[in-house]
Amino acid sequence: MEADIIADLATMLLREVVNTDFMTNSRVQTISKGSRKQEKTDGGCEWYVCEGFQLILKKQAEALEALGVCSQMKDEVLYSFWRCYLQKSKQAYCNRPAGETVKALSVRESSTDVDSEPERPSLLHLLSLSESEGDLLTDCSFASSMSKVSESTSIYSGSVDGSLYLMKNQKEKLRMTMPTTLSFCYMALLWLREPITLSELLRFVVEGHIPYLNVFQHFPEKMKLCGLDLKIFCVESWPVYEEVYNKMLELAVFLDLPRFPDITDSCFLHPDMLCIKYLMEANLPDELHNWTCRVVKKIGIGEVDFLTLVPGNKSTRKVKYDILAAAVIVVVLKLLFLLDDHYEWLLSDLAEERNKNNKEGGLYFEFKKWYEVVKHSLDVEQKKLDEERAKYLWRCEKPLFYSVKNKSRVLKRRQMVVNLQNQFGKLSGSVRRAEKPNPSSFQLRWSEENTDGSCFHGHSLKGILQEKCGLLTAMNPDYWLCTVKLCNEKLCGHLAHYREEDFPQSYHFVLRLFSFLLRIQPSYIHDEVCMIEHKLFNKKLYKKLKYNTVLRK
Repeated sequence: MEADIIADLATMLLREVVNTDFMTNSRVQTISKGSRKQEKTDGGCEWYVCEGFQLILKKQAEALEALGVCSQMKDEVLYSFWRCYLQKSKQAYCNRPAGETVKALSVRESSTDVDSEPERPSLLHLLSLSESEGDLLTDCSFASSMSKVSESTSIYSGSVDGSLYLMKNQKEKLRMTMPTTLSFCYMALLWLREPITLSELLRFVVEGHIPYLNVFQHFPEKMKLCGLDLKIFCVESWPVYEEVYNKMLELAVFLDLPRFPDITDSCFLHPDMLCIKYLMEANLPDELHNWTCRVVKKIGIGEVDFLTLVPGNKSTRKVKYDILAAAVIVVVLKLLFLLDDHYEWLLSDLAEERNKNNKEGGLYFEFKKWYEVVKHSLDVEQKKLDEERAKYLWRCEKPLFYSVKNKSRVLKRRQMVVNLQNQFGKLSGSVRRAEKPNPSSFQLRWSEENTDGSCFHGHSLKGILQEKCGLLTAMNPDYWLCTVKLCNEKLCGHLAHYREEDFPQSYHFVLRLFSFLLRIQPSYIHDEVCMIEHKLFNKKLYKKLKYNTVLRK
């Protein structure tokens, strides 16, 4: 089934890409591993910005394969997306529009030492892999012209088109950036329905399992990176969830992709499946999963049409699977424990008394004890994360320079810094950092084998439930809404506004726990909580708003 979907995708994209006028003697088989160009005087080769991004995508895809992602991602899905992007952005697989090169170039000369057509209109005549080495083949005559333009305008860069890439008119297109490489990866993972959420992908990036920060260090030696290239490939900030996600949606529309493969109840990204994972990681009772499933079914957020991405469809709200699942758990906790800084502690005291007199063996869930255990672990892990981020060295091992004149000075200074660091390290007896641990889907681990009672997975909820009409319902009859009326998400960017001081501390703690697990701001989870609440209590809210309107009249 999945193979048929991928084949259909490749066929759809090939309809646009294949053009025999400019694909003569070229064959693309996989994402390229490098570039082969004519030699320059400084020992480097002429290369284009898109080739740099292609190498980065290749490194990221290989890292994801090492994490267990299927091999189809790199050589079939991601490759098809990238090739279609190059064509639609008119960087390859196309004839460059007439007049565009004239605007870009003040000098147009064809190379005499290269056997190529003198009047090629495309920036990259073709971007493909040779069958022997898998190198990118580019228009050398155009490259030489671009080099002369760079020199004449005193704008220095290692790449041929670095200066043009940063021009204002390039912003009109969906221009590649470092966060966009992660958008490509996530889009491919989503197409294959791989068990990696966007929050996990970004966490693997921060932990160094997926190349992103200083990834240009892995460029071939002949691909000189300097000057304006640093503004394109050098990043000094962590990737942001919203930016990567929104760029992925833009890419899907830009590439004119069809409806993505269905997210069914057997897929890892389905809220019922993700809730199991997050309940385990949050050290909450297993019985809560029955309640999360009931909420998901009640409001229809487990339906295929709701979960499946349809690019360009403005009538449907785009789903952030990990945030949605976390929000469902928060709503269930509010349904059962209220989280108003009073009722949950009352229930906890009752459960504690029952556990003291309990002779059956099974323990009742104590919210207070769970809060103390999880808060301690959360504080420790948060402190460790903050320290690692504070100590992170943004500068790469490979020296960077913005101009040829400063190259020797930068290299000498870098060598001096390295020598001083080594000397101080020997004097202080500092130990080198240990190798990073293997990547894991779980950040907080809880084992039922522990005798200290720190694992709550098997604890019972019977103390807070009552049977009514053959169904277990919460003893708590009340519920407080985070907001009565939702904001316009398109105008202010959020469905509701969140300030810690406006909400109970118990509610804030639960948000803080899941925001740590997902590495996002609590306000994003709060948004999804508000959306779920309005779906869950839609009829009651409608009656209340209608009643208030009548009173005003």
